[in-house]
Amino acid sequence: MVACKRQLILFGGFHESARDYIYYNDVYAFNLDSFTWSKLSPSGIGPAPRSGCQMATTPEGSILIYGGYSKQRIKKDVDKGTLHTDMFLLKAEGSGKEEEKWAWSRLNPSGVKPTPRSGFSVAVGPNNRSLLFGGVHDEEEEESIEGDFFNDIYFYDIGKNRWFPGQLKGPKSEKRKRRRGRQAEAEGAGGEEVEKQALQGPVEVVKEVVAEDGTVMTIKQVISGPAGDKERSESEEEEEEDGALSPQVEPCPRSNAMLAVKHGLLYVYGGMFEVGDRQFTLSDLYSIDLHKMEEWKVLVEMDPKAQEWLEESESDEEEDDTEGAEGGEEEEESSEEESEDEEGEEQHPSVQPDEKHADYLSRTEQYWIKLARSNMGPDAKEKKVVKVAHAMAKTFYEDSV
Repeated sequence: MVACKRQLILFGGFHESARDYIYYNDVYAFNLDSFTWSKLSPSGIGPAPRSGCQMATTPEGSILIYGGYSKQRIKKDVDKGTLHTDMFLLKAEGSGKEEEKWAWSRLNPSGVKPTPRSGFSVAVGPNNRSLLFGGVHDEEEEESIEGDFFNDIYFYDIGKNRWFPGQLKGPKSEKRKRRRGRQAEAEGAGGEEVEKQALQGPVEVVKEVVAEDGTVMTIKQVISGPAGDKERSESEEEEEEDGALSPQVEPCPRSNAMLAVKHGLLYVYGGMFEVGDRQFTLSDLYSIDLHKMEEWKVLVEMDPKAQEWLEESESDEEEDDTEGAEGGEEEEESSEEESEDEEGEEQHPSVQPDEKHADYLSRTEQYWIKLARSNMGPDAKEKKVVKVAHAMAKTFYEDSV
């Protein structure tokens, strides 16, 4: 739903019961003067029924509708989900307030479009642009679903009907100016082009969250660009050697974040992501200047200690019915295990004097993989276990140095 002039315009959604479900593509308007609902009947061909789509109002008072999700029943107990990536414009026609007519038109934007996803968030930004942030693309594998989460930004230029990815330029510093100067001297007129490519090179984002049981969960996201890895790696090496720049901070990949734009600043709050069968609800708050696109600022960090694991109600009921007095013993055992884990934190492989992170990781990798596996369980995928293991090793290494 969006506010459009003196109306609230509501589109689509779904209703699900124990037996069936239905998706909608109808449009309703709520008049803010008379406080009454009315159903609109726009002309033209509109979006297919869906939920989870995002809406934005243009300066002219039209409404953009993008994406969404729907599913349909193929046969008994078999559903097929669809991620929608189309875009439509709902436009008011005529000047009569009482009998305002609306019309659908389908948009076919140019540029670099967002990859298919659900759970993304949308806001209206400056310079006649709307923007899309984050989301998740679920890949179904046999009986499990693996979610690929995003933390990227895509801008949609309303006037030009064009998508383009938001690229972080990075904070300005004397260090980067000196480096760019050397490139320009070495490569002459081609220096400026190299500089532009370096800004758009792939950015790898790694975010670790420590759960209350000591498990370190990590999500890694690579935001690709047209430049090769060479420029990026050289930049990282120089920055690490000089220590002139700290690593860029970015929100970890997530879906269902809350967005708001005020005075050209985008604010991103919360959302969720999953690792294996665990779901994390986030409470952090970030901002970024959409005019400069230099760096994210952390306004409120997430406190991992505030995370509380909520078990499924069915398992709770079963435990209450079957465990009885034995539950106390199991709780004592688990508390003993937790205390052992806390003591074990000091028994991790120590970092040797002047040992680099890469050397420490190669020397202790198997230890961390074994520890990650014990925390994540036997069903966790090997590549995710390795990612968590590397994050745990990195966290311990940085705390030790």
